[in-house]
Amino acid sequence: MESQQLWLTLLLRVAVAASLASILSRFGAFQRMLMREDRTLVQRVKLALMFWAVYGVSVLFRVLSQSKYDAVDLGLEGSLLTGLVGGYVTGLLSGILISIPAVLVRHELTAMLLFAGIGVLGGLLRDLAPEKEDVWRFSPMWIFTLSPRRWRQRPYQLRLMFQIGCLFSIIFSGLLRDQIHSLPIGNPVYVAPIWHATGWQGLGAYASLVFAVMIPIKIWNNTRNEKKLEVQQLRLNEARLAALTSQINPHFLFNTLNSVSSLIRTNPEQARSVVYRLSSILRRLLRKTDNLTPLREELAFIDNYMTIEMVRFGEKLRFIKEIDPQTLDRLVPSMLLQPLIENSIRHGLATKVDGGMVRVRSYLADGRLHLVVEDDGVGIPETRLATLFEQGIGVSNVNERMKVLYGPDYRMWIDSKPGEGTRTGIEIPDVQVGAEIGQEIPAAG
Repeated sequence: MESQQLWLTLLLRVAVAASLASILSRFGAFQRMLMREDRTLVQRVKLALMFWAVYGVSVLFRVLSQSKYDAVDLGLEGSLLTGLVGGYVTGLLSGILISIPAVLVRHELTAMLLFAGIGVLGGLLRDLAPEKEDVWRFSPMWIFTLSPRRWRQRPYQLRLMFQIGCLFSIIFSGLLRDQIHSLPIGNPVYVAPIWHATGWQGLGAYASLVFAVMIPIKIWNNTRNEKKLEVQQLRLNEARLAALTSQINPHFLFNTLNSVSSLIRTNPEQARSVVYRLSSILRRLLRKTDNLTPLREELAFIDNYMTIEMVRFGEKLRFIKEIDPQTLDRLVPSMLLQPLIENSIRHGLATKVDGGMVRVRSYLADGRLHLVVEDDGVGIPETRLATLFEQGIGVSNVNERMKVLYGPDYRMWIDSKPGEGTRTGIEIPDVQVGAEIGQEIPAAG
């Protein structure tokens, strides 16, 4: 084989190895398998079938092309990788399956024994790893990171031995294939001409074997790290949402209890009604775990909240709802409206001598759900309005939760004029109850 053609063939082998690994990493089922360190027997069999579907095809392609494209045959590497990633059972089964095209079409009976044995060898390496994560850290580049200062450290010694063991196991697999090929039997396992090269070319052939194992491991480890980051971001977002949702103003609870205390003497029936409404509010806050809720439930919560507030403020406070019936079964973030209405009452109407009105509107337009909370209170000065999303507790709370839930796919705005009132608008995706909404908490953009 000409020198230039040999080097091109070796590069092609490494490129095919990377391509096959990338193909596997695109499947969600394979990604989920990568995230598991301990697997049931059924899961091990499924993982073996996934490897067979890719690496078995590489052997089949070589067989059907009558060895014209032997660079794509990665049966040996695939068998070792399967054992290294999945363990003994997965490596053994996958090695047998990967060899089937060579056995059935070219009658290379020793291929099955070789690939099955190499799969078991990969499982042995997996068991010898000091930690499960060390399987994903295999790289010949460790030679350039050797640290004599750490040689006395037992964990470092074990990791170093594992790296050396992986490297020699890969080379041993190639040598074993050559020895089996030279046995005086009918149709031995196929060995491409590149493995007969000597000198630098022979060294390059075995280097390609090492890289055909290392590169898939690196690709799959990157996939695992990405999935781990997604899970961590999801948990972080859930924690942020839980903290933000629980931020109901404690002053509301204290003021309500004071109102009940006064009503017990003057109007016991109304006091019982307020206690019932308050218990409904607290029950919902304690039991609610979903991040999204039907607008119908959100409005029922607001009715209880406003009933209590109107008891406190009397006739000075009026509450108006203009709700499109088609919006009642749309999903909205839990506790979306309460902080905005509380802002209208505390900052817009509480200091107004003759009180005022709070209005809540909902409607659908252009495939979006629109919610508006407005009041005819004292308004917000322009200087404070510019920093309200950063400094206003209720407003920033709502904005932060929607940012976590919807990313950039929402809009929130505030329009206010001193002496005339404030209007807060929210525009979110139109999602009906029971619809497929995908991942409820996407990673914040």
